[in-house]
Amino acid sequence: MLVVFWFLLFLMGTCLILLMPSLWAMNIFDRYRGKRAITCPETQEQARVSFAAWRAAATGLSGQAKLRLATCSRWPMRADCGQDCIPEAVRVQPETAPAKPEAKRIAHLPVLFAAAAAWVLGMAWHSQFVFRARWTAALGLTGQQAHDLVWSWTPHLLTVAACLIFAYGIGWLLAWTEKRSMLRGIVLALAVWLVIGGFSAAAQAPISRELLWIDGGYTFLAALLTGMIVGGAPRRLFLRESE
Repeated sequence: MLVVFWFLLFLMGTCLILLMPSLWAMNIFDRYRGKRAITCPETQEQARVSFAAWRAAATGLSGQAKLRLATCSRWPMRADCGQDCIPEAVRVQPETAPAKPEAKRIAHLPVLFAAAAAWVLGMAWHSQFVFRARWTAALGLTGQQAHDLVWSWTPHLLTVAACLIFAYGIGWLLAWTEKRSMLRGIVLALAVWLVIGGFSAAAQAPISRELLWIDGGYTFLAALLTGMIVGGAPRRLFLRESE
């Protein structure tokens, strides 16, 4: 039973660790995105430029963001300029772009529904009708210990928290990329599942193949289900932007 608790706590901690740099990178990306009107140092005429926001977000995670222009109204004729306008572009506020409420905001209702679906899937997967007997045997639990685990609140609360953290993580990543679709949700969810699985495998003591297949199969299906729901939920379920 302690193995299960520690595994779930490690899973939740890994999710939080992965989410923190993602949120920080999203903040950097938002800071440097968008077109900006500046005065070109060479011609003293107005030009419109934009930063390579993805590069700034990636480099900003390790320290100072490295800024380069992605576009300029004087390009491609003057694409070899020294980009001396960068300091001014940093000071200038970006031009307002048309809002994309469905893409820029986290869809809370689909996220909550996905977390609930993943948790229900876990309950069914580890029920007495599916894998409970083999799962408890792989953990080395007695019948009484398995009964106590099922009727204890702690593991259920931990699994609910893990499902919520994972689902909100996929929601944040979709909001960051600003492209929401079922396929993108599935790809992001499985990518995060692989990363978390790799960290878990590296941190955990060797476990039986039976337990690996049971828990790995559940987490794979739960990640797939979460990505499908969060990424492919109908737009009418999204929380709308305030006017």
